[in-house]
Amino acid sequence: MCGKAPAVHPPILVPSLLAGDHAHLADSAGWGEKLGLPWLHLDIMDGHFVPNFTFGPELLAALRRNGSKLYFDTHLMLNEPDRYVEAFAKAGASNISIHVEPDYDHAATLARIRALNCQCGIVLNPGTPARTIEPLLPLVDLVLVMTVQPGFGGQSFRRDMLPKLTQLATWRKVKGLNFRLEVDGGIDPLTAAECRSAGADTFVAGTSFFKAADRAAFAAAFAKL
Repeated sequence: MCGKAPAVHPPILVPSLLAGDHAHLADSAGWGEKLGLPWLHLDIMDGHFVPNFTFGPELLAALRRNGSKLYFDTHLMLNEPDRYVEAFAKAGASNISIHVEPDYDHAATLARIRALNCQCGIVLNPGTPARTIEPLLPLVDLVLVMTVQPGFGGQSFRRDMLPKLTQLATWRKVKGLNFRLEVDGGIDPLTAAECRSAGADTFVAGTSFFKAADRAAFAAAFAKL
């Protein structure tokens, strides 16, 4: 059930299921649909690449069986993501994003994701310079810049990542590319506005979204970016 991202890039809020109620994940996932938010972010952690464990392919499959039609923005924080892309595609991923930091064939893995009829993305940790992924930019539909060190939710936004966003947005324009530029980590309406000014268009929000007193108002703030 792989889908396709929009061809244009208006600002979009993407709730992160990691911050939802783990006893009622289907209900948490449904909040996006209630608010007209088409994407859901799924953080997949292996306890090696990052010091935490989260979800596996079966969660995606269960959400699909439960009727979810959302665009599953699947973020593989794994030491060997190339071993698992087929399982996540089969389970219902729409986009599969992989980190550049581990040692594996990034280009071949991105091509494999496309062959599985999913869109693909590349991810940068805070300490990884943008130039590391420059050769891969023509191959991807999405670039995710982590604005915290990945592994746990609720961290503070790192403003020193804004120049990286600007650099990637400039390359996107100069090279005539069309990838989405996504941010994840400490994102709320205020930090999202800073990222939007730097060129980001896709905003993953976990803790701030699910703890918002008025989630509809929270989502409306992103639509105005």
